[in-house]
Amino acid sequence: MNTAGHMEATARRGLELTPFRGLRYDPDRVGSLASVTSPPYDVVVRPDGLHHLQSADPYNIVRLILPEAGTPSARTEQAADTLRRWLDEGILTADPEPGLYVYEQRDGNGMLQRGIIGTLRVSEPAEGVVLPHEDVMPPVVADRAALMRATRANLEPLLLTYRGDGAAADVVDRTADRPPLLATTTEDGFHHRLWSVTDPGELARIQTDLAGRQALIADGHHRWATYRRLRAEHPSPSPWDYGLVLLVDTVRYPLRVRAIHRLLHGLRVADALAAVEGLFRVRHLDMPLPEALEALADASCAGNSFLLAGDGGFHLLDRPDPDLLARTIPADRPAAWRALDATVLHAALLEHVWHIPEDSPAHIAYIHDTAATVEKAERDGSTAVLMHPVREEVVRDLARQGVRMPRKSTSFGPKPASGLVLRAVEI
Repeated sequence: MNTAGHMEATARRGLELTPFRGLRYDPDRVGSLASVTSPPYDVVVRPDGLHHLQSADPYNIVRLILPEAGTPSARTEQAADTLRRWLDEGILTADPEPGLYVYEQRDGNGMLQRGIIGTLRVSEPAEGVVLPHEDVMPPVVADRAALMRATRANLEPLLLTYRGDGAAADVVDRTADRPPLLATTTEDGFHHRLWSVTDPGELARIQTDLAGRQALIADGHHRWATYRRLRAEHPSPSPWDYGLVLLVDTVRYPLRVRAIHRLLHGLRVADALAAVEGLFRVRHLDMPLPEALEALADASCAGNSFLLAGDGGFHLLDRPDPDLLARTIPADRPAAWRALDATVLHAALLEHVWHIPEDSPAHIAYIHDTAATVEKAERDGSTAVLMHPVREEVVRDLARQGVRMPRKSTSFGPKPASGLVLRAVEI
């Protein structure tokens, strides 16, 4: 069967978003709604991040999404026990009727993002309904699956984007004119508001509009793969046929697209630069980080470029040797994939020049925060590789072709705060 034709035919089923009875914190039982929230489980990267969140409130959601018991089985059991206790004590309560949830994030710099939280029918990549753009690491999927099995819950929504500008987006904006169910401001300065949509007419308008759409996974590939695994484990129909998501229409509310940087443990900047001599043009930049990032952005307009840091300065690598690219970049991929900075970094620099395995935490770390990446490199005597972000349309076009980008190629945001609404699978 023609793959493109098969994807086009099956995609007609589109996105099937269904209401659910959200679990939410009782504001009278916790210190504040802000104090029980957390970034998504994979963004708690500060060395003291976990302790900081646990200290914020004894009921912080991080105790569910990142339990700290010793063994993997003990961690999942601890999370399940904690969730049961919080439900029994009324810390978390289920809303009285099923609904979809409109979620808004706003910062002090004019950024406004709105989307819809609901349970989405889990589909396979071949259906062309939910498009992944990155591969996943099986141990992480196994870890998230064990946690969801034990808690029988989706503890945080993953982030999907779609291109709509239709009836669903209209419902979102109308709903945001009403008083919210909750409003809070987290310590990062983001303002969060949540509404419930239960009106049958409004729900029907959302569902009809989304039925013809497809979505891109912006954040949460491992959780989506977990949903697929758990659905396969339970005979259909079952509650595991659906998973918790936040859908954002990026026609109305474009996401910020940021790079994910690399920290190369044990590789000194001087050694990294010596190895690329003759393979890239290298320019040493005597300027602060913001200006160095501007230089990186300018260089990225002309081709592959990277900013190295860790020795107190910045070093701009650009104009890679065409012969290096020809012998290291796989030729059987689309031109857009071959031209990605992350492709060149992983296939040419990491594998062939620096000889660093991309899947070894002992050798490489992936960090979202630019300043933190530089600070860690300078403190450890390592090399930070700062990346320029990829545009959303490039990611979407490759995903539609069924092409996976290199691991941690880009970061979409802002990501939804964890802890504002949860889903118990059997409620």
